[in-house]
Amino acid sequence: MSNFRMLIVALCASLCALGSYAQQPFVLTLEQLFALADENSKTIQTENAAVLEAQQDVKVAKNALMPDIDISLSASYLGNGYLMDRNFSNGQTIDMPHLGNNFAVEATQLLYAGGAVSNSIALAKLKEEMANINREATRSRVHFMLTGFYLDLYKLQNALRVYNRSIELAQIVIQDTKARNEAGVALQNDVTRYELQLKNLELARRRVANSVEILNYDLVTILGLPLDTQIMPDTTLLEQSLSIHDLTYWQQLAQSEAYAVKQSALAVQMGERGEKLARSEMIPNIALFAGNHLDGPITIEVPVINSNFNYWYVGIGVSYKLSSLYKASRTLKKAQLSTDLSRRRQQDILEQTNLSVQADYTRYIEAFEEVATLEKSVQLANENYSVIENRYRNDIALVTDMLDASNQLLDAELQLVNARINVLFNYYKLKNTSGNL
Repeated sequence: MSNFRMLIVALCASLCALGSYAQQPFVLTLEQLFALADENSKTIQTENAAVLEAQQDVKVAKNALMPDIDISLSASYLGNGYLMDRNFSNGQTIDMPHLGNNFAVEATQLLYAGGAVSNSIALAKLKEEMANINREATRSRVHFMLTGFYLDLYKLQNALRVYNRSIELAQIVIQDTKARNEAGVALQNDVTRYELQLKNLELARRRVANSVEILNYDLVTILGLPLDTQIMPDTTLLEQSLSIHDLTYWQQLAQSEAYAVKQSALAVQMGERGEKLARSEMIPNIALFAGNHLDGPITIEVPVINSNFNYWYVGIGVSYKLSSLYKASRTLKKAQLSTDLSRRRQQDILEQTNLSVQADYTRYIEAFEEVATLEKSVQLANENYSVIENRYRNDIALVTDMLDASNQLLDAELQLVNARINVLFNYYKLKNTSGNL
């Protein structure tokens, strides 16, 4: 048995020595993963651009508070006039100054528009807030997606280690069986069977290695890292302590922080602002205006006066769209229906969020129970391995018995690590659902 263990240790040492010359993996924590995603994710960058656009929309909406100022300057060529009686007789040509000019400055300041301006600004601010929430929701979604990739990569790399150890043990069994075959105590068929088992293990390992390569490529692409970067999950991740609150805590958190809940609440507020905008169409607009004009020549006199005429004015005006008497009511009705629909959707989202939190919480607690069960399985597998090892030392068990016991222990350890990773996955899923990731 001592030779058996020494061979395993030697094989493992050889693999470690070879690995030291390979490309060094890049160990990333989840926090570093999230930071890289915030910086380089195309999806998050798109939402950042949407926020900038919404901020600019607020500035544009505030333009309505500022006065409108128009300046015009023109020069023209005036032809001679022709003067005649009303019956088109006795016509005569009137000489005209041929150079015409016009300069005008006009300013208008809206004083009151029935709340249209203030509500437009408020609506733009709500849209900016919605853009921010959309960005945070997208950011949380990307973080959760990357968490899934990261934990799956952890599982697959752990599975690779198990397959490597299983392949080593299978090679040892093949060597032992070949020796027994040469000694005449084993059949060639036994050697073939174990060689077939080895090929199946190598094929399964290749599939896992390909999955690792695919996940690694997805991660480095999203994170904006060089494509030849090899990401290695932080193995201390499983050592962190996770908060275990009751279901009420998570549901209350989701009611105030879940992004879908926030979005639905904002949709209601935007609908209410839309109603106020619709009502503003029924109210007259009041504006202050002023202007100054410089015109020449003065063509309203005959003969024409070849002079410039300057005049200015200031006043207040009231305007009202008569069409709003029969159009605005329909616009208002549509806005009211839209708000009612938003309120109904808000209630549905609150209910669905509660259901999602309850399901995620149940799976979270279930994951802890699975870990406790598998810890017992690992304990039993260790005890079984010790018994088989003792029997093998006393030549009561075969090397194949050792292989089976070792594989059972490896499988139990693999399932335990995967279960602990599942606890983390369900924890982050619960945080994502409750708007806390």
